Amino acid sequence: METSTSRTVRTASRLDGIAPTIFTRMSALAVSTGSVNLGQGFPDADGPAEVREAAVEALRTGANQYAPGIGLPALRQAVAAHQHRHYGIELDPDTEVVVTTGVTEGVAAAVLGLVEPGDEVVVVEPFYDSYPAMLQMAGAVRRPVALRAPDFRLDVAELEAAVGDGTRAILLNSPHNPTGTVLTRTELEAIATLARRHDVLVIADEVYEHLVFDHHEHVPISTLPGMAERTLTLSSVGKSWSLTGWKVGWATGPAPLVRAVLDAKQWLTFTSGAPLQPAVAVALDSHDHWPKALAADLASRRDLLVEGLAAVGLPARPAEGTYFELTDVAPLGWDDADTFCAALPERAGVVAIPLPIFYDRPDAPGGGRTLVRWTFSKDRPVIEEGLERLARADLTA
Repeated sequence: METSTSRTVRTASRLDGIAPTIFTRMSALAVSTGSVNLGQGFPDADGPAEVREAAVEALRTGANQYAPGIGLPALRQAVAAHQHRHYGIELDPDTEVVVTTGVTEGVAAAVLGLVEPGDEVVVVEPFYDSYPAMLQMAGAVRRPVALRAPDFRLDVAELEAAVGDGTRAILLNSPHNPTGTVLTRTELEAIATLARRHDVLVIADEVYEHLVFDHHEHVPISTLPGMAERTLTLSSVGKSWSLTGWKVGWATGPAPLVRAVLDAKQWLTFTSGAPLQPAVAVALDSHDHWPKALAADLASRRDLLVEGLAAVGLPARPAEGTYFELTDVAPLGWDDADTFCAALPERAGVVAIPLPIFYDRPDAPGGGRTLVRWTFSKDRPVIEEGLERLARADLTA
């Protein structure tokens, strides 16, 4: 009888040390314990009814076979029009836009298509957990640059130290998950200066591009001087139109970079949900106002969550974008967020996300060992119920 360590059943070494995604584990924990899920960032409410009906109509009228690998022309044209309308970016929809199965596949295809084994990739830390997983699978060398608590701003000196002759790409995320930071034009200009100086690519995950609050502004780094030719931009319909389960996204940029994404994507999913693509085009073309209203509503839910967390001893800096808040559990006596989040369902009937897994160096000064991520993407009654449970619980270590 074969053992678990036999050649037959062993896992490929490229997966060594990559744990199952924290989001799957914590959402399963919420279900199994009947807890309020203030962890995983998916909305309780669906996106525009007309967009969903467009998907139904596409199903009924035969859009059920393979779409072109690069994406339906109508969607690629809608993406190009969106980029021009919002940012003045000119794109050829036939060569500079590719449809992806969400930004997660966009990141995977970009890394696999553009990064060689041994290449250095600078990544902003804390990072979405698919980034280090894909960099490891590609054999890249990860160079983290931290947004440090409590302000979570870019340390330009640390960035300058990380970017060098061996750097192939900077993997950027703004608005930033999980800190809620929106990088300023000044911070982006510092990144752009280094990218130009060292001739490196920027892979820009801008999936939260429309979910920005108060006076903050999302500036695509590709709009800065000398950056259009070296930036691959990723986004999707999921977050800004509350259709996360559709998993329809896009990559845009210079034709050679988009071609590299397509070359990798064809061996991942080949194509993405055919009946959803025309509906996403409807979202972009006819419901461009929807994300702005969503952002306004999210800002009020953010304020509700921040106020409630402060009341239980967990003050948070109001997020500038995305739909996440971070709190430090050290003042409650906890020395690590993992232990706090593991105890939280039993103590309070609430699930949150521990942040250490998003760091290479969670124990570094200003690191994330005691940080916890909460989401305000849920409906107000769900947030209120979660806060009431936290208020009734003993949260001290």
